Amino acid sequence: MPTHAVIWIDHKEARIFHVGPGATDETTVLAPQHHFHRHPKGRGEAREHPDDAHRFFGEVARHLAGADAILIVGPSSAKLEFFKYVHEHGGGLESKVVGIESADHPTDGEIVDRARTYFRASDRMG
Repeated sequence: MPTHAVIWIDHKEARIFHVGPGATDETTVLAPQHHFHRHPKGRGEAREHPDDAHRFFGEVARHLAGADAILIVGPSSAKLEFFKYVHEHGGGLESKVVGIESADHPTDGEIVDRARTYFRASDRMG
């Protein structure tokens, strides 16, 4: 039986759900938090440490490694930045991403329901 996963991600956390027809499990990965911020020299330069996103996305990708189909959802650009990371460093994870969708701040139940509906509609879940 294939495994399905949905990830809700923003710049502070990723909530990962492995979704089956009758059961789910959840993992939360928090982005690194520092007690200092960089002082950017200009507009658009990141305030975070340059390696923070790389480490965060790497940990999220490790939690998704066993999934056969992955749906990425989230409220901001983090979902696209994560997909770019997967494209560049994902080690085969990119081909498992079946969709990327916007979602504000849904409850855990709403995330799981959205994933089940998505996977059923795409005939990827029994």
